[in-house]
Amino acid sequence: MKPVAVERGLEPVRQYLQQQGCHVVDVVNDGSAVAQQAACMCITGGDKDVMGMEDVIADIPVVNCDGLSPEQVYQRVKNYIQ
Repeated sequence: MKPVAVERGLEPVRQYLQQQGCHVVDVVNDGSAVAQQAACMCITGGDKDVMGMEDVIADIPVVNCDGLSPEQVYQRVKNYIQ
């Protein structure tokens, strides 16, 4: 199973994904190989600028966790790790 990259600040999401058997890795904002190999990336949504744009870190699906419970995030992540 490919890992799920999780941004710092999402500890409840990280813990829940690990409890569900997901391999969780840190998001590193340098486009590292670890993030590039992940099935998807979970972000806080706090990186958006005034225009609502974000820098591209990796060319993988992104799950914006803003306003979602860990369970809701997992439901979205499941689509990418299966």
